[in-house]
Amino acid sequence: MKPPRIPSIVINRLAVYARNLELLDQEDIEVISSARLADLCGINPAQVRKDLAYFGQFGVRGIGYYVKELLFETRKIFGLDREWRLGLVGVGNLGWALVRHAQLMDHKYTFVAAFDKKKRRIGTKIESVEVAPLDDMNRLVKETGVEIGVIAMKPEFAQGVANKLVSAGVCGILNYAPAHIQCPAHIFVENIDFSLSLDILRYRLTSAKSKGHRIRSKPL
Repeated sequence: MKPPRIPSIVINRLAVYARNLELLDQEDIEVISSARLADLCGINPAQVRKDLAYFGQFGVRGIGYYVKELLFETRKIFGLDREWRLGLVGVGNLGWALVRHAQLMDHKYTFVAAFDKKKRRIGTKIESVEVAPLDDMNRLVKETGVEIGVIAMKPEFAQGVANKLVSAGVCGILNYAPAHIQCPAHIFVENIDFSLSLDILRYRLTSAKSKGHRIRSKPL
């Protein structure tokens, strides 16, 4: 039988489960119920059980989930049982922040190459990664084994950069540029659009106000 297609929203929630399981593991909590995990993630217990059922049988009836075991399985599902090698294109403020963030996180991904079109940035280093010109991308992607390209450039350059990454042999692209990029079907693309997310949030706030709902911040 063909395995069921897993909805994107389930993958998103699984990532939230994994983040909370990491925190629980750091607190040396050994077992957690679906109700407690659901409460931490802001959903209902039935949804947690349904989501996890897409990937296998986890937990023990009447006991709950063993935190370390479930964390191990979720990490494996996300491919965090091995290292992923990233290549950054665009070494502006966002690019610097992304590389430094990766250095601090223990999520089995690391930047091994960085590229920029501005001459003044060529040869500088972010952590241990030396910035190279775009013309060196094809060679360095292969030499360093980059699997995922990260675009952090202005929108007008995004498609051209994506084309170069695909030609160089990357498997997936994480696109921070606020622009739609087109790639071959075998290339997986994830778009991170800050302004779009902010627009959606502003719409929800505006919609709530128009319906007469009071919106105000609460002190912590």
